[in-house]
Amino acid sequence: MTYTRKGDDGTTSLVGGTRVKKYDIRVQAYGEIDELVSLLGYISCNMKDSDKKTEISIIQDKLFICESIVACEDKDILERMDNIHDADIMFLERKIDAMNEILPALKNFIIPSSSQTACLMHIARTTCRKCERLCVESADKYGLDENVLKYLNRLSDYFFVLARYVMFSKHRKEKYWESSKK
Repeated sequence: MTYTRKGDDGTTSLVGGTRVKKYDIRVQAYGEIDELVSLLGYISCNMKDSDKKTEISIIQDKLFICESIVACEDKDILERMDNIHDADIMFLERKIDAMNEILPALKNFIIPSSSQTACLMHIARTTCRKCERLCVESADKYGLDENVLKYLNRLSDYFFVLARYVMFSKHRKEKYWESSKK
């Protein structure tokens, strides 16, 4: 069976069993993270760099952990679950630093263009920012491990730098935004 009918009334269960409306901020937050996981799967299918594909796979795994944490309202269950650790955040920082070492200095805001993969990374970045905003709201209302927020913040930076790295690797020029008021 692939359906339960339990959500027909507009509710769903959090980890721990509490039924909440599907518009609950926690449901929105983990649903948006799930969307990001799916987007990363699509991006990964189009990437040729096996190291970056591996990084994306690791990130997808960490995002599932974030989803579980956001969806859990039972402190006893939370203590037994996987967590986002400082090492996970440092992993992203190391990858960002390594890519930035070879990238030219950033001059202006970037307008995504010229590479489908780079543009998809920018969509991942903006989707990640939305995840972060929803998780901040959820944290304000219900509490949330601060490492989830740190991870999402760093992850959006990673996607931005990865988009630039993709453009650089493909020898494509970035399109910069310039104000018409100079």
